[in-house]
Amino acid sequence: MIDPATASTDRGMWALKWSFVGLLVTALLQLGVVAVSGSVALLADTIHNFADAATALPLGIAFALARLKPSRRFPYGYGRVEDLAGMLIVLTILATALIAGYASLMRLFRPEPLAHLWAVAGAAVLGFLGNEAVALFRIRVGREIGSAALVADGYHARADGLTSLAVLGAALGAWLGYPLADPMTGLLITLAILYLVWQSAGTVFTRMLDGVDPHLLDAVERVAKQVPGVHDMGEVRARWIGHRLTLELNVAVNPELTVTEGHTVAKEVRHQILHHVPHLSGVIVHVDPATQVGEAFHKVASHAHDGLPVHSHE
Repeated sequence: MIDPATASTDRGMWALKWSFVGLLVTALLQLGVVAVSGSVALLADTIHNFADAATALPLGIAFALARLKPSRRFPYGYGRVEDLAGMLIVLTILATALIAGYASLMRLFRPEPLAHLWAVAGAAVLGFLGNEAVALFRIRVGREIGSAALVADGYHARADGLTSLAVLGAALGAWLGYPLADPMTGLLITLAILYLVWQSAGTVFTRMLDGVDPHLLDAVERVAKQVPGVHDMGEVRARWIGHRLTLELNVAVNPELTVTEGHTVAKEVRHQILHHVPHLSGVIVHVDPATQVGEAFHKVASHAHDGLPVHSHE
């Protein structure tokens, strides 16, 4: 039997490999047009496409480390490296925004005529088509395997495609006799990239702070409550470790059940959740008697021992 975590990681690596190739080819073709046209707007878009292709590298390393087995030092495995890769992606996008903005400002104060306008326009369309193809690919696979970093990178590629179309405005402006249209379009692209930085950072840092969609917890509660023998629900907690979810929940059962019978209910709760909640790597079910549901009943009352002052454990 193939481990779902391994299968999803392999799927992510496959998507990264082909999207990297697609964006690299697109950026190289655009770079050739930049060399002959001198368009700073197209240069900004080309730099961004190179950076977007490069973001596949940290994600690829993260997926490779995710294949390693948990150890005594890292008992949950190495999935959180994917969150670090996401942070590197955000920083890479920010760097491209600063480079593109600087180049555009320099050209704004020192305007130069553009050459080969039809080639610039063609390269802009090429950039849009290449990015949109990669965006569709990354978003689809990212959703399949539950990778927020890969989905965010897909939306990043989609927005890059739209900014590529903005280069058409620069070429049109130059053709109409407005040389400042090129650096102004470069600055607009820079602002669009900065917006992507803000949007991507929100997604990545939510994962790093163990944030999850509240609807996910609602779904877990609905599934658990439908299992025969579950009287009530206590706390439900979840966290992403890379692109896999780990769950912990408290369920209440009849206090007169034996340990074996309570364990059987817990096994069925875990079974049903694994069937109905996607991207799970582990589910821990704690059984409480129906008369004492939740973590509040796990507190240790005030006591003293070993010469210590009176204390409690909450």
